[in-house]
Amino acid sequence: MEKLDTIIAVKDVDSSANWYSKIFGFTNASPPGHGFAVLKSPTGEIVLLLHQWEMDHHPTLEDATITAGNGLLLYFRTDKLQSFYEKAKAAGCIIEEDIHVNPKSGKREFAFRDPDGYYLVVSDFHEFDN
Repeated sequence: MEKLDTIIAVKDVDSSANWYSKIFGFTNASPPGHGFAVLKSPTGEIVLLLHQWEMDHHPTLEDATITAGNGLLLYFRTDKLQSFYEKAKAAGCIIEEDIHVNPKSGKREFAFRDPDGYYLVVSDFHEFDN
């Protein structure tokens, strides 16, 4: 079995974990102040890992001065798009792209950034068909 777990570097793990909880309802399975967070969906699936910048000497997590997320898009498929959109707006997030229909997938989506500048797209749930 293989599973890919996405890790992103953040300035403040606990603050970022709280933000993701507020917007998406994720829970943090790691103790506060640890410098690392395992975020789980309400069904218990690991969704995203947060790692403190410059901790543990991982080569791509060493330089907190670079632009976070260059070449990375966090893409969430959900049946709660409208709820997440409203939570993002209420939290004061800058919406990069308002809700629209993606011509490729035919699904509604919107885009915004997290507190560290990572670009997030939230899409109506769909399977990837070839």
